[in-house]
Amino acid sequence: MASIRQNKVSELLKRELSTYFQQNARSVCKGAMATVTIVRVSRDLAVAKVYLSLFGVPDVKEAYEEIKSHSASIRMEMAKIIRNQLRKVPEFQFYIDDSLDYAETIDNLLKS
Repeated sequence: MASIRQNKVSELLKRELSTYFQQNARSVCKGAMATVTIVRVSRDLAVAKVYLSLFGVPDVKEAYEEIKSHSASIRMEMAKIIRNQLRKVPEFQFYIDDSLDYAETIDNLLKS
């Protein structure tokens, strides 16, 4: 069970990361539209697991690897943005959120 502080930090990071990916999609995501679906923060607020849905790109893995390679610069930009709310910005671990694909697969199986 996540604490109230964890929930507040995860919502703050989700909102700010969404804005960041919207503004910097060309340089960070190879032009893909990146949507932040879930952010889970560890108890000590040192690590944030960020789940992304990537759209509008032929190779999702390539865009994902590009985002992972920019992880340090994304963290630095987040530190500039949320410096007044958090003392230390957590380390980001990015994951691909494939829940929409999974739901579509189950829906197709149920229809057939």
